[in-house]
Amino acid sequence: MKWEITTEVKSIPSLHHPIFIEGLPGIGNVGKIAVDFLIEELKAAKLHTFFSHKFPHSVFVTNTNLVEMPKIEIYYKKFNNPKRRDILLLAGDIQPIDEESCYAFCEEILALAKKYHCPEIITTGGIGLQSLPEHPKVYCTSNDTALLKEFTAKDLGVQKEIFGIVGPIIGVSGILLGLGRKRQVKGVALLAETFSHPMYLGVKGAQEILRV
Repeated sequence: MKWEITTEVKSIPSLHHPIFIEGLPGIGNVGKIAVDFLIEELKAAKLHTFFSHKFPHSVFVTNTNLVEMPKIEIYYKKFNNPKRRDILLLAGDIQPIDEESCYAFCEEILALAKKYHCPEIITTGGIGLQSLPEHPKVYCTSNDTALLKEFTAKDLGVQKEIFGIVGPIIGVSGILLGLGRKRQVKGVALLAETFSHPMYLGVKGAQEILRV
C-alpha cells in the first residue's frame, strides 16, 4: 500500500544532522501534545503531508464550522547553526488504523529519515496507569544498545529499567523502532506515565518528555 505524500515547500531544505521526533495520538496523547508544542514553539515549517484511503472514515469540524480531513504531517526547523542539530517533527490527528497500513506508513517514514540523513529517531508515547500520576516518570527503550546507554547514562531523569513495566508498544511509536532496526535506523522511545482514560490529556507526561 502506497501513501500519498505531498511536499509543501518549493525546494527541499538541506538539514544539518537532523533528529527525527515522532508524536502521534496515543495513550493520554502525551506524544502528540509534546510534539505539537515543539512545532508551535519553534515556529516549525510544514514539509510533507500524508494521505491514505486507510485513514479513518471521518472528518473533523473546525472552529470555522467547516469540515477538515484528518492529517499526518512532517515539519522541520532549521537553526542555521553548525553547532546545533536541525529537527524533523512528525505530528498528526490520527494514526494508521490497521496493522498493514501502520507497517506501510512506518516504511515511508524510515525512507524519509534516511533521505534527510537522520542519524536516529525519537518516538514518544504514554504508559497508562489506573490512577493519576502526580510526578510522571519517563521510561526509555531503544533498538540499539549504545543509543539506549547514551540516553540512560546522562542525568536526564530517565528510568533505566523498563522490562516488566511496559507491555507491547503498539502503533507507530513502536513499529518505527522495530522496523528501524531492520532498516539500520537507530531509534529510542520516550514513554511517560499518564492516566489511562480516553478523555484524559496527559499534559504533565508531555512536559516530562519535553524536559528529557
